[in-house]
Amino acid sequence: MKDLKYLFAYTVPLSAFISFESVGLGTYTSIIYAFIILPFLDLITGSQSKNLSKDEVNNKKSKWIFDIMLYLNLPIVFGLLWLVFSRVQTQEYAAYELIGLGLSAGILLATNAINVAHELGHRTPYFERFMSKCLYMPCLYMHFYIEHNFGHHMNVATPDDGATAKYNQTVFSFWISSVTKQYIDAWKRQMNLLKSKNCSFISAKNDMLWYHLIQPIYLFGVLYFFSLDVMLFAVGIGVVSFLFLESINYIEHYGLRRFKTPSGRYERVQPHHSWNSNFNIGRIVLYELTRHSDHHFKSSKKYQLLNSYEQSPTLPLGYPASILLSFIPPLWFKIMNPLVPKEMKTS
Repeated sequence: MKDLKYLFAYTVPLSAFISFESVGLGTYTSIIYAFIILPFLDLITGSQSKNLSKDEVNNKKSKWIFDIMLYLNLPIVFGLLWLVFSRVQTQEYAAYELIGLGLSAGILLATNAINVAHELGHRTPYFERFMSKCLYMPCLYMHFYIEHNFGHHMNVATPDDGATAKYNQTVFSFWISSVTKQYIDAWKRQMNLLKSKNCSFISAKNDMLWYHLIQPIYLFGVLYFFSLDVMLFAVGIGVVSFLFLESINYIEHYGLRRFKTPSGRYERVQPHHSWNSNFNIGRIVLYELTRHSDHHFKSSKKYQLLNSYEQSPTLPLGYPASILLSFIPPLWFKIMNPLVPKEMKTS
């Protein structure tokens, strides 16, 4: 039964379904769930840093149930997108209701699309990586697949990484710097990959070109089946979703730095280069993303096997509450800055 605890991750899509079937303040159900109910559940259930035993790891490593729970997010996400597009197309909503629907849909995409895509994008089988890219598509962030896998994991906690927030940088400033730098760097990674394969810019192996074809086709598909207003809504929720992703990036590495060795190269990525959170509910809802140090230590490690490290800096709150806290920069700095290792405090 313990293996089924990750079914709790489907409570976010459930909250989105309630939002899409509601009017008035009910359209904000996912917002209320993500930023009020989940932090409260984290608070009352507490945290747990115990790791799996060797026997438990061997038992859980190849269990199909953990993969199936990821795969099911694909039909769930696209089914719910069709539902909310249909509702926006056929019903009259006040402006505040459309905002509620948009934020709820954005949270759905950030958690059960981008987060699951991130997990599957590190897998070896082609069909899992294909599903990853499908889930990035409605988030309008397919280039993240390249930059995250070939850039972020190599450059994390260095000035070369767009997804590492600087000490004393606000989350709002980080949104701009991270979104722009990761997009530019994705093109650089792509060009290096093409060069290593002796391929030209106009090539079937230029994934960035494919992404810039696939995402507009998706949006024109929304326009064809629904309307211009719904297409604009689809663009809006895609932006909301990747800004939530960048908010997660912000709290995962805020202020942490790797130092150069005498050889001039950066030290190897270690557990103390990522912020962890062991709050039980946040861990389950985000498929153990909150045990981020171990993910960076071995990115191919499946979510159900990730460990907690004593040397990892720990967020005082779970991920949902930490994101909310980051939206109030003075409070974030007051709580988080004293926790950043003194030697890493560079502006």
